[in-house]
Amino acid sequence: MRIVLVGPPGAGKGTQAAFLAKNLAIPHISTGDLFRANISQGTELGLKAKGYMDRGELVPDEVTIGMAQDRMQQADAANGFLLDGFPRNVAQAEALDVALKADGMQLDAVLDLEVPEDEVVKRIAGRRICRNDSSHVFHVVYNAPETAGVCDTCGGELYQRADDSEETVRTRLEVYHTQTEPIIDYYRAQNLVVTISALGKVDEVTARAMGALKK
Repeated sequence: MRIVLVGPPGAGKGTQAAFLAKNLAIPHISTGDLFRANISQGTELGLKAKGYMDRGELVPDEVTIGMAQDRMQQADAANGFLLDGFPRNVAQAEALDVALKADGMQLDAVLDLEVPEDEVVKRIAGRRICRNDSSHVFHVVYNAPETAGVCDTCGGELYQRADDSEETVRTRLEVYHTQTEPIIDYYRAQNLVVTISALGKVDEVTARAMGALKK
């Protein structure tokens, strides 16, 4: 299957992408991984992207699309792939369609993870990270430490990252609604969108997604 995963920040896309890719035996292709791989390998596209990033500029769509197209042509993606974080806007979605058609391929589904906005804010703004080890992550509601503000693992101070503040989260949501959400309507016109609730435990959401995709 060739799938695009869509959803607001805090919907659990990265987590679900990993589980779905494993269950479907297809590679999980994320924008972040594409950039890191191309830059570390010194590819032509990676060098172009690094140049823009070093100047503090946005990487043009054609560079990102080129990276995605190269990755989708690799042997492990012959039976499908799951795109996570790409496309981010309608222009990228249109370019992806053109690239896939040129390679004799097309998407099978666009999985839309639906989460109420208040739940997104609660999920992200409630995160607390240990200053001693950023891999120690807690949540004031869903995974509260035994002592408020103190890491259960090492006793370090727990803090809220600036990126996780409610104000920042709502700004990110606005960007999502303005730039990325329109691709859902774009793909709905192609009868590709499968929408599921991303509320509940991780395994429940995965099972829900697998059931919807099989239909």
